[in-house]
Amino acid sequence: MIRVYVSSVIDASADNVWARIRDFNGLPLWHPAIADSRIENQEPADRVGCIRHFHLRDGGMIRERLLALSDYDYSCVYEIIESPMGVANYVATLKLTPITDGNRCFSEWSAEFDCDEGRERELTTSIGDGVFQGGFDALKRHFGRR
Repeated sequence: MIRVYVSSVIDASADNVWARIRDFNGLPLWHPAIADSRIENQEPADRVGCIRHFHLRDGGMIRERLLALSDYDYSCVYEIIESPMGVANYVATLKLTPITDGNRCFSEWSAEFDCDEGRERELTTSIGDGVFQGGFDALKRHFGRR
């Protein structure tokens, strides 16, 4: 099993960042790699078990299922059901932790998955740098740097 972990500090409160990222269907509003998104079967975007179906700007299609959502912990857990990335058993967690020294939050995004032998480095880089860090960088731009 491969593990990818990326963390960052965002110069905004956990409440404010969570308000931006909480919507499981809201990726296109804050992540630059996402072109569009919809929740299948008109389910609420915060219902555990709902499936988001979205397209990347490069045209790839991904389907993910929400496994957990906690407003108390500022976290969500989801799994990939279908994607062009060549991953299996992919489960990811996005979590925020308030930083009490200033109006900031510590953000963590991690995933575990299986893949074909020889693709570990490529996928670790594309997911860690492209997806996770790319999302954090967009949030930093949105909330501004101090």
